Amino acid sequence: MIRFFTRERFGRPQFIAFFLLLAFLAQAAWLIHSELHVPHLPGVDGTSASEQVRIAAGWRQLHGGALAGAPYPGPPGALPTEIPEDHGFDTEQSPLISLLTAAPLLAWPQRLLDSESSQYWRWLPRLPFLACGAFLGASLWYVARRLCGKAGGFLALTLYCFSPSMIQASAVWHTEPEVVVAWGAFGAIFTAIAVAHTLYAPREVVLWNWRRIILLGVSLAIAVGSQFSMVVVVPLALAFLLYLAPIRRGAAFSIWIAAVLLALALLFATYFFHPHAFVLGMRHASFWGATWRSFTVPGVYRQVGLQTLRACPALAVLLPVAIITYVLWARTRYFGNTAPGTVALLFIGLGMAHPHVAGAGYLLASVPFLLIFVSGVIADLMETSSRLLVTACVWGLVAAYVLWSVLALAEVPHG
Repeated sequence: MIRFFTRERFGRPQFIAFFLLLAFLAQAAWLIHSELHVPHLPGVDGTSASEQVRIAAGWRQLHGGALAGAPYPGPPGALPTEIPEDHGFDTEQSPLISLLTAAPLLAWPQRLLDSESSQYWRWLPRLPFLACGAFLGASLWYVARRLCGKAGGFLALTLYCFSPSMIQASAVWHTEPEVVVAWGAFGAIFTAIAVAHTLYAPREVVLWNWRRIILLGVSLAIAVGSQFSMVVVVPLALAFLLYLAPIRRGAAFSIWIAAVLLALALLFATYFFHPHAFVLGMRHASFWGATWRSFTVPGVYRQVGLQTLRACPALAVLLPVAIITYVLWARTRYFGNTAPGTVALLFIGLGMAHPHVAGAGYLLASVPFLLIFVSGVIADLMETSSRLLVTACVWGLVAAYVLWSVLALAEVPHG
């Protein structure tokens, strides 16, 4: 126990990161409070139609009823437009999101699930997504600190913790819960990278990596279960495994197969192990659906640019600086910067190619990778002879960004 509580695990950097994540959760909680607390409108709880559908569908499944989205009950066309369906089957996601939404309500007395107390129990369906946002932030900091050093890690985490899009997604504030997609994709890619690096250890690699195999399988299940079209992370994880471990490709492929089988079993579990419903759900699932026509529409590029800047307004300055530096300075073109930058670019491209519901998930999933790329390049600039000037400019910009984000959040109206 004493060996676990070491300064490396619980030192000053960890406490600073912890308080940044607390600030992130506080901002998301304020958004939830603002949405659910609607004054002078009795009987109105402020939740969206799609969230109500998820709660009802997940509640039915948890109590032995019909599976969520496989199919939804009711007449055709009765579902909100945010939920794409084909003959009642959800084409974008498995029952995972509905189960996550409804599961916390099991802790609330059923007789008190009424409109009069809704301002209290309506918090419960948001808790899993708040947790996903916090876990994604913690994962981002852990990865960025290892790839970019201490300064880069704190830069990435600060940009994340005051990102309007990430706060909104974690609070599910007038949006869909794409934060689960982002967390699953991030975990899948960087777990695959971590597994590949351990393959050089002088041990029986497949058995030794059982923890990371489980983590990779869970990440893949979360990513694909929350958005079917995020299945692209499955071959992407294999590509990183094979690229980073060229002399252990047999072991890498075996690990990938084991993780994919585990992910498939976990995805089957979200259907409560009903094979017929699972097969029908997969048959109606939209694992692709991209249209390359979007790349010929100038308005799509403008919209994607606005979404990226909305995710983190500080990127208006930091991203051009990082790209120019990466192109001109060979020192920054190493794997720790190139890999997240490439994945971010891929997800942005896929977001453009999916102009409907799935596009938002890809664009949000690109944000953590984009933050690591920017933080890595900026951290390299902080190590040059002009480090004092660069550091002062960067943290001055970050301070202004944090202040802007907090002031904008304070102006959010109720309801």
